[in-house]
Amino acid sequence: MNWDDTAPPTDDAAAAADGRLVGASADGEDQAVEAALRPKSLDEFVGQERVREQLDLVLKAALARGATADHVLLSGAPGLGKTTLSMIIAAEMGAPIRITSGPAIQHAGDLAAILSSLQEGEVLFLDEIHRMSRPAEEMLYMAMEDFRVDVIVGKGPGATAIPLELPPFTLVGATTRAGLLPPPLRDRFGFTAHMEFYVPAELERVIHRSAQLLDVAIDGDGAAEIAGRSRGTPRIANRLLRRVRDYAQVKADGRITREIAAAALGVYEVDGRGLDRLDRAVLQALLKLFAGGPVGLSTLAVAVGEERETVEEVAEPFLVREGLLARTPRGRVATPAAWAHLGLVPPQQGLGASGQQGLFGT
Repeated sequence: MNWDDTAPPTDDAAAAADGRLVGASADGEDQAVEAALRPKSLDEFVGQERVREQLDLVLKAALARGATADHVLLSGAPGLGKTTLSMIIAAEMGAPIRITSGPAIQHAGDLAAILSSLQEGEVLFLDEIHRMSRPAEEMLYMAMEDFRVDVIVGKGPGATAIPLELPPFTLVGATTRAGLLPPPLRDRFGFTAHMEFYVPAELERVIHRSAQLLDVAIDGDGAAEIAGRSRGTPRIANRLLRRVRDYAQVKADGRITREIAAAALGVYEVDGRGLDRLDRAVLQALLKLFAGGPVGLSTLAVAVGEERETVEEVAEPFLVREGLLARTPRGRVATPAAWAHLGLVPPQQGLGASGQQGLFGT
């Protein structure tokens, strides 16, 4: 079985992720706040040092030539700043930006309508580009390479292809699953960057900047406490900051300290490593009911009381990344770090999940 996350999330898993305080997807409130907190230039953008340096060279070279920038592909987990970088690219190039998404382009005509209305030098941001329909994807090949599309008029033997010239533009594609992009599409991007998860020190800078914009008083220890629970993701850091701000305003004097941040996130069931109720439920079932595994995904999902897809697509990726859970051909297995995190003692070797001695145990 292939353990790579290659399938898009199901509707149930996506709904479960949307309702989590530590979920990386953005709802309406997040999108509104992010618009106010987004940096406007590469100099203001925190983190992703290598990507910023490389992108700065690409944009400055294009400006010096008086040409449009190369097409850019940004990959990485949700909430790391792909949309923000696309807006910064447009701002640095002094060009307008058009924003759309792969799921919104289901027909080649949808894409042709967007491309034909672009201005010269405009930036087209295509989020979740891997979810675009195949006919539109094939039209995009020619548009990116030759700035031309063939519009089909009529049907059957009488159909005619009318070439439509496009003004030079810059396509910025964003994807959370770069492996789903076909090679011909990937090869047409002049610059490809992978967004990494943030380290706590970078998230502290993000939190201090956001707190200043939100007019929230916070000290260094308070920012460090929030950063440590933010799963390496600025979007989650900003969301936790807003919830801690609410707690500090109601339960304290409005200033965020380490104690206030810890108490607030305790109310919202986000522990010191960023695990929430669902994450801990999965670990507790794995450790207490199955002695650390191995156990099948379906069995684990029943024990937790969640859908199989929710456990696999919402809870497991972070637990695996944190080294608390491992996926094996025999099933899910807890690591020693999982036992330590929940303060439990691993069973003696040779004992099975039922607590009885194994066939070859001593």
